[in-house]
Amino acid sequence: MTIFSSASEEQTGRIAETVCRKLGGGSVVAFRGGLGMGKTAFVRGALKAFGNDAFVSSPTFALVHDYGGTPHVYHFDMYRVSGWDDLYSTGFFDYLNDDSVLFIEWSENIEEALPENTVYVEIAQGATENDRVITVTGGGF
Repeated sequence: MTIFSSASEEQTGRIAETVCRKLGGGSVVAFRGGLGMGKTAFVRGALKAFGNDAFVSSPTFALVHDYGGTPHVYHFDMYRVSGWDDLYSTGFFDYLNDDSVLFIEWSENIEEALPENTVYVEIAQGATENDRVITVTGGGF
């Protein structure tokens, strides 16, 4: 387990860059944390680490954003997924079968479907409104 502290979106992005330098194709990163905690900011930093300058936004309504790149990056939002039928309808399992990196917001909704080697990133509010405590577990962290 590795614990980071962040006081801004930019700092969260830099932490993501550090974490993602250890990831390769086939990695799954599962986020835990409430609304506004910085999950999407983390994905922005992750893409930067991969040399990808794609515009990053939350995939709440699209369910998945495809950012391309090398490695290929997919960004899921499982907020509205409430069961196996919903999960199958997203095509999620097809994405697990290649060398892509998957970032999954609201991963607790699909906990039982996550692979054994998943990297978990929990983002919680710190001492002040802008402070975040980012805990990374799995994948050698």
